Amino acid sequence: MSPTPARFRDPRRTAYDFLDPVLVRCPRCARMARVEPQPGAEPKPTRWPHFTPRRLVCLSCGLARGREANWVALNRDSADARDPYFRLPLWLQTRTRHGHLWAYNLEHLDLIRRFAAASLRERAPWYDVGVRMTLVARLPVWIKRGRNRAEVLRAVDRVRGSVTSG
Repeated sequence: MSPTPARFRDPRRTAYDFLDPVLVRCPRCARMARVEPQPGAEPKPTRWPHFTPRRLVCLSCGLARGREANWVALNRDSADARDPYFRLPLWLQTRTRHGHLWAYNLEHLDLIRRFAAASLRERAPWYDVGVRMTLVARLPVWIKRGRNRAEVLRAVDRVRGSVTSG
């Protein structure tokens, strides 16, 4: 009897679902910092909660900056991945021989890891929900290929290790 394959079902999440918090490289000390909603700030009267005022906080050097979130610029397979609010380089990124792997936070990185590790991957049907292109559907082809599974998992582990050492 063969073992049950690791199964991954697309959770129908988009990149917008992973924006709280975003781990970035501090512009002052080059260590890990966070971009998060300002505490107590009211979201703008839109249907998108991502336009809440944001702040950049670095626990290493004490840097703190605030910013109104009038626009959000998401990454699209960029070799220079940046956060959508302050445009600072993401902390969770690395280069592989196939391409650039990046994530906004550890939850985003975990989704990529679960997808890459699964031998059975099920797509979300686009016709029963309003979201047609989920985050999983937008992953680069080299991450989706089964033959690159080991390299993707090594890259994810390398990036995750930078959180504890950084």
